[in-house]
Amino acid sequence: MAGDDTFLLLRKHIEQFGPMRDQDWQLIEPYLSERTIRKHDYMIREGETGREVGYILKGEMRHFYTYDGEEKTTYFYFENSLVAPYYSCLSGQPSRLSIEALSDTRLIIFPYAVLKKLFAENQTWNTFGRVMAEYLGMGLEDRMAGLLMLSPEERYLELLKSNKKKILERIPQHLIANYLGITPVSLSRIRNRLIKK
Repeated sequence: MAGDDTFLLLRKHIEQFGPMRDQDWQLIEPYLSERTIRKHDYMIREGETGREVGYILKGEMRHFYTYDGEEKTTYFYFENSLVAPYYSCLSGQPSRLSIEALSDTRLIIFPYAVLKKLFAENQTWNTFGRVMAEYLGMGLEDRMAGLLMLSPEERYLELLKSNKKKILERIPQHLIANYLGITPVSLSRIRNRLIKK
């Protein structure tokens, strides 16, 4: 069982979306637990039904789809991030994606059903849910626009300029290439071209 200090890290993260009174926080606190997912193990695999939300305390994870036997990485998660198979949690349908730990990853875990109940019954949690949904929507639109409108080199340059430096610092090159929608060889060529410039 994690200590209250550990859980306060999650509270501070949630308070970035809006104020949280003690009585509101106490509605979720009994449902929080700590879990470690070992490197290359999964929070969820494609085909399983999502029932939990996690908050990463330490480590990194990736979110990917498998299509025609090929993995397509769409997102990376690091410390101080909420992580979940949101579509599966919301719809109750089997997840289309997998979430893999890229290192031993410590999380605070809580049931999505509890969060859903709080969204419906408590104004503070409802506000948090709305603002978080807006944040996720903006991130998704930004990601789709990059994949549809930018060349591979432009996508790499955007990554270099963005606030996603952790991807470049901590993620293996072959997974960065996969995230950019290119082969590791293509990524190498792009990097070499940029160095020569």
